[in-house]
Amino acid sequence: MIRWANPRDADALALVFHAAVRDGPSPYTEAQRAAWSPEPRSGDPWSARLAGLDTAVIERSGAITGFMSLEPPEYIDLAFIVPGARGQGGFRRLYDRIEAHARAQGAARLRTHASLMAEPAFHAMGFRVITRQSIDRAGQSIDRALMEKPLT
Repeated sequence: MIRWANPRDADALALVFHAAVRDGPSPYTEAQRAAWSPEPRSGDPWSARLAGLDTAVIERSGAITGFMSLEPPEYIDLAFIVPGARGQGGFRRLYDRIEAHARAQGAARLRTHASLMAEPAFHAMGFRVITRQSIDRAGQSIDRALMEKPLT
């Protein structure tokens, strides 16, 4: 089931984020993953970040297994699926909800900074790489791609 997140989902979203970064196969080293997500996010800073986003969640058997967040009108800020739920169409379903929402708000394009893990999924949704970047997280260099998809 796909639905819009509410403030009560903050802890579950933090666990999904953490599991998506830390568990399962990854092109990132363990040190990079530990720097990116040393522990599940919590508290006011995490809740405040989520409050500024329109977040769609996917649930299976009552548990959130993935989410995608739009910073209106056109920036996909967060997109995470737990490893055990990958490859089941959840990313596409979340993306379709976010794209429809962005279109309804008049967005002419969507942009995201995709991790190496998420880049193939965004490419499958029609995004193209604009530029590649490396960002620093706790002394670790994390590669990512700025990607864009026109909606017009």
